[in-house]
Amino acid sequence: MSDESPYTLQRDLEEDERHAFWADIVADRVESRDPDEPIVVKGGISPSGVPHLGNVNEIMRGYYVAEVLRERGHEVRQVFTADDRDPLRKLPRTLCDLEGNLVDLGEVDAGALGRNLGAPYTDIPDPFGCCDSYGDHFSTIIQDSADAVGVPIDLVSNTEMYENGDLEDVTRFVLEHQDRAREVLSAYQDKVDEDYVPFNPICEECGKITETVTSVDLEGETPTVDYRCTDMDAGDQTIDGCGHEGTATLREGKMPWRFEWPAQWKELGVDFEPFGKDHAEGSWPSGQDVARNVFEIEPPIPMVYEWFTLEGQPFSSSEGNVILVSDVLELLEPEVLRYFFAKDPSKARDFSIERLDQLVDEFDRLEAIYFGEVEADEDETAFAERVYPLVVEEPREERIRLPYTFAAVLGMFDDPDLREDVARKEGHIPDDAPEWAVEDALARVEKARNWARRTANEFDYELKRTEIPDHEFDAATEDALAELADFIEAGREPDEIQGEIYETAKRHDVDVGDFFGAGYRLFFDENQGPKLGPFLAKVDREFVVARLRRER
Repeated sequence: MSDESPYTLQRDLEEDERHAFWADIVADRVESRDPDEPIVVKGGISPSGVPHLGNVNEIMRGYYVAEVLRERGHEVRQVFTADDRDPLRKLPRTLCDLEGNLVDLGEVDAGALGRNLGAPYTDIPDPFGCCDSYGDHFSTIIQDSADAVGVPIDLVSNTEMYENGDLEDVTRFVLEHQDRAREVLSAYQDKVDEDYVPFNPICEECGKITETVTSVDLEGETPTVDYRCTDMDAGDQTIDGCGHEGTATLREGKMPWRFEWPAQWKELGVDFEPFGKDHAEGSWPSGQDVARNVFEIEPPIPMVYEWFTLEGQPFSSSEGNVILVSDVLELLEPEVLRYFFAKDPSKARDFSIERLDQLVDEFDRLEAIYFGEVEADEDETAFAERVYPLVVEEPREERIRLPYTFAAVLGMFDDPDLREDVARKEGHIPDDAPEWAVEDALARVEKARNWARRTANEFDYELKRTEIPDHEFDAATEDALAELADFIEAGREPDEIQGEIYETAKRHDVDVGDFFGAGYRLFFDENQGPKLGPFLAKVDREFVVARLRRER
């Protein structure tokens, strides 16, 4: 069979193959192979750096295909491999504790890592001291992230697969066919020569992984390799080997990644795997070649997804440009995050905390389209009807969504009863709303408040509602405030109020800056604050008018 392009969603589709949702396209291709049950959807990660939001890409893309296949009556297993027998090649600059806090190396037992360069992640002590190993620590955070977005993954440790013997037969097979393995891989890697052996033992003396196998013995019940512990190239540095010569079983080491990935497909029976474009140009071409011409299996259906950026920049643990799932879920509901990953994975996107209100508004619109509450074109409607039931736990028409920026305004004051009262007065909570819907709606207020504080945006102020702050205005300013109150009382749009603030100040010969300052003093007991017109338009009118008149 010829090479298979991993750009599954980027290829031209026949008209009758079109779907409103990309996961249906992939599910069609999986079904076309008539796979055995359970169908296996896979993802994977190597425990380096911080498990951040970008890593969830692979979990969520696999999840949607798995859900579509389940809808079609298939039994599906979604596995996620932790490639935790990989060696630690360099010290990460930033780590993450189990509570989701980013910490520098200086705040933990960095020596646990520094002393173990070249050793498998699962043989390295946890620098936080809370898990069995550094690898386990990383995997725990990945599992917690999947749980937080409601994705039931079966997290599989590569170390356990080797130690339990799950990969022993396939490792033995590749060593039995070394000549074929070398021939295939040599087309992709220059370093493959006649001495290359596709197995890396763990040195029994120093615990590091070595790439130097001196002989292979596959006779008898327990196949072994002899090795010499030599230096390992790790980017711009070299990790010294100890020189020890020893013998290891096939459970005491690992295959190189180019063979290990296809070996996972064979052992786990993988039918579909999404991956980033780095693999599309790197590991995938050799992976499918190894699968077919070494392991004699068909590779899974592939799908390249585009990476997304964070505030326009690539995710980078070393540069501190990361955000964790736990951080994001303090700012928005899980279903909004799930919606973000439901978008077309073949298009690059930016995840912006600064503009998070836009993402929430998009989700709210999707929901409203699904329930027929707003007008939408044919494509939007088809997408909403297909996707919305997959991103929420249960579609409930009685739900209430406070506009995110309005929720941020409510977050400017602490009293929960007052928040609800204002939301009701402004018409966002109907009189007959069920209690659960009111509770869910008001839960967004805390998330929007966290957003305002994290971004220090225009909503990051404390509104003084219970009493009028101390102030002293001249007569002209007091008259101008009274006139502005009359204007707002008639009901005005945000831009109209903003413009009228300027005009009122001019009519009363009050310095414009001083007039804005008077407004900030009355509402925030500050000399500055958010853009005043749009803010006053969002707060309940009765209160705004009374405060401008200094009545309460």
